Amino acid sequence: MLPCPISENGIDTLPLRTIQALHALDHFIVERARTARRFIKATEHPKAIDSLSIFELNKENPGEPELFEFLGKLKQGQSIGVISEAGCPGIADPGALMTSWAHKNKIQVIPLTGPSSIFLALMASGMNGQSFQFHGYLPSKTHEMSRRLKQLEQTASQSKTAQIFMEAPYRNKNILAEALKSLNAKTRLCIACDIHDSNEYIVTKTIHEWKNSKLPELHKKPTIFIIG
Repeated sequence: MLPCPISENGIDTLPLRTIQALHALDHFIVERARTARRFIKATEHPKAIDSLSIFELNKENPGEPELFEFLGKLKQGQSIGVISEAGCPGIADPGALMTSWAHKNKIQVIPLTGPSSIFLALMASGMNGQSFQFHGYLPSKTHEMSRRLKQLEQTASQSKTAQIFMEAPYRNKNILAEALKSLNAKTRLCIACDIHDSNEYIVTKTIHEWKNSKLPELHKKPTIFIIG
């Protein structure tokens, strides 16, 4: 399980061991082939990119028969690297399908160190790092989104558990607007945007404080939200 940078030109956020493990591999399962090739090339892989075997696996195209055929290489004694679109594979991406198959077939799964926007956001948020939940994407329809936000707020208030979620970058403004409209004035909201980028923005305020502040520009920027 090979983490990759969560920002452009972020190779330096990966430890040497992760880079060395990647360079020892010829076969990869990736969330997006184009992004993975660019990442692998940036690490200065010792082999030509065209000589590497890359299988694209994503939630729109699970491709189980083809995947299991590709995974047959593991039974032949060869190792396969799993790469997410950004950050850690298997967390908020389809890589879990591959690791589940590996466990069922008694094949070792090795997680390597690298950045995760979810945990980096939590680390910098001031929210409860002892108890937290990640919910992925919330409903896109406004009334359903509002109901879900209120549910997360109630859970955070009653159990003191940080509630982490995300949104497609082009819908960030919608979910922030709905959070400011639906949540209690005293509820804390962390906005963590462009983590590890030169424009990194991680700020926690109450809803009341957000309403009286200049809001960050989030459109088409990878962002993690935390309610606490």
